Order: sequence, then C-alpha cells, then structure tokens
Amino acid sequence: MITEAIPQSDCVEGAPHPRETQQLIGQDKAQSNFLTAFNSGRLHHAWLITGPRGVGKATLAWKLARFLLAQENDTGGMFASDPLPAETLDIAQDNPIMRRVSSLGEPRLFLCRRPWDEKLKRIKRDITVEETRALKTFFQMSAADGGWRVAIVDAADEMNNSAANALLKILEEPPAKTIILMISHQPALLLPTIRSRCGELRCDKLSSTDLSTALQNAGYNADQNPEYLAELSDGSVGEAIRILAEDGLKRYGRLINLASNAPNMDRPAAIQLANGCTGKGNEHTYDLTLRLLRQMLTRIARFAALQPAQFVEAALGEAQVLAKLGPNKQTARKWADLSAELIARSNHARAVNLDPSSVILDMLLKINETARN
Repeated sequence: MITEAIPQSDCVEGAPHPRETQQLIGQDKAQSNFLTAFNSGRLHHAWLITGPRGVGKATLAWKLARFLLAQENDTGGMFASDPLPAETLDIAQDNPIMRRVSSLGEPRLFLCRRPWDEKLKRIKRDITVEETRALKTFFQMSAADGGWRVAIVDAADEMNNSAANALLKILEEPPAKTIILMISHQPALLLPTIRSRCGELRCDKLSSTDLSTALQNAGYNADQNPEYLAELSDGSVGEAIRILAEDGLKRYGRLINLASNAPNMDRPAAIQLANGCTGKGNEHTYDLTLRLLRQMLTRIARFAALQPAQFVEAALGEAQVLAKLGPNKQTARKWADLSAELIARSNHARAVNLDPSSVILDMLLKINETARN
C-alpha cells in the first residue's frame, strides 16, 4: 500500500482524489459510449477523455480502470465464450480491486503524471520522458492472471515533446489486452498522430444541479447561489471548489460592483480589494482574483458580441453591468483585446514576481479606462 504525503499533480487541493470518488455525476453519455464499445468487442487500445477542467474526466478514467481490472473475475465480458453484456461500469464495493486501486497497489495499473521533484520540493512542470519510458516497461511485463492492464495519463497535455514521442511509439504497437486512458483538457495541443490513434470520450460541463450534487459528494455545501457558482465555474467541480475555498462568489460580486461604476470606479474600494491579494498566505486569493478578472472580461466581451435576450448571471446585477459596458456588438472587440492584453501582462507579472496588489490595481484601472473610451 502506498501512502502519499507529497502533493499530487492530478488532484485539486482540498478535494478527494478522483480515484477515491465512486460516483460520477453528469457524464452518462461518456459512460454509455464506453460500455457500448466494450460490449461490442471493439474497444480502442487508447482513449482520450476530453472536456473542460474539473468536470469529472479523471473520475471517469478511474472508474473505467476499476471496471476493466475487475473483468478478470467476471463470467461476462468480451472474451467469454458466451458473453453477457455489461450494464454498468460500477463494480461491487467489496471487490478487492476497489481497495488496491485506491491505495495505488494494483499491479496491473500504471499512473503516469507529473512527478515530485525531491531536490526542489515541488511538482515538476511536465510529464517527462522518464515517466513514459516507465509506462513502456510496465506494458512489457505480462499480467500473471491474463487480465487487463490499464494505464492512466493525467494529463496528456502536460507531456513534454520527448514524453509525447515516447508515448506515440507505444500507441503504434500496443500490447494485447492493454488500455491507455489519457485525460486531456486541450486535445488540440496534442500531436495529431496521438489523437488519430485514440477513441474519444467527451465529458461536458455540469449543470447547476449536477454541480451541486458533485460538490456535496465531495463534502462541500453548495446550497447558496448554485446558479451563480455554476456560471462562474463554467460547470467545473474543480474550479467551483477553488471558488468556494476563497469565498470567490463574494469576491466576484465585489468586482462587478466596481465595474458598475466604471468609468468612475471607486478607487479606494479598488485599492482595498487589490491589497487583499498581497502578503504571505494570500497566494490563492491572488490566483483566484486573476481568474475572476479574466472571467469578467470574457463575459463582458461575450455579452457585447452576442447581445443575448436571456442571460444567466454569476452575480447579483451582473446583467445590468455587462449591458452598460458592452451595449452593442461593436464594443466586443475592445473588451476582447483588453482581455488578451491583461492576460499577457499578468503572466509577465507572475514571471518577474511583481507585487500582487499592484498587478490587480493596474488591471482594475485598465478596465476603468476602457469603459471611458
């Protein structure tokens, strides 16, 4: 049994690890598509599990892994003489596979993810070629019981070029009875030759109802303003957890209130909000505020471009503010340009370690200036 005391690159801080999440919410279509492929005997040897961050892609991958690994004890399945179609991806709670997968102690399962850098005491930025070479070694070993061997790559987007090319060689000559499950937030960034060798399971963003259920299962109370949370997180459980952890709904409301007064923004209120992002212990608040500012600019530009007859708010009074700042389609471009400019400026600021309060205040003043023009 493996006990992990170091941070895990494939888990949202404060949330259960996807391998410990038994119930998958809102992704019935993806589950059904895999079951159909399994029951027909036409399983791809590799699958790309795609969709926005935090909607359950990793939870689906671990559920598929448990299902496949448990087939060794089944009388049904695609290799039985008289196969019985599988009706669900769920396996019995007392199946030993559950415990072995949860503890990362299952010998027929391989997890490929960004590793821990012991020297620098942090998670590495990429999945390196060493991890994919270890995956190749894993597939070269035969399963003692002849069952499935499963590898999970979380996330495939994080492979560097050498790792991606090493994985491609595995995909070109896949071993028998092996499945590679690759989680991808941005499949367009992957090598076309990798994408062409994979089946795809698409996970969609969650509705406000499904998001609330998933959050409750993870131990979070999402009863207050679930529609706001679903909009602001774009249906992502991972992002919703980050928002709840930093009181993000209230913070976004403050940003909307500041924007409501543009081009005469309340400068003392803007300074107060910016100052709350600086200092030791406020790193997560700074990160969240940057994301919320980008989200607000994106929503202004989208509102201006589409001029929707109906609009789902992410904060009280947001529709009125967006209508004021983006009154017609001609204003969409200036807000889209500002969004791109501020993203670039904030990325540079992070790279050179500028003071967070100065970065946030600069962004707010740029929004105020743009509203004036």
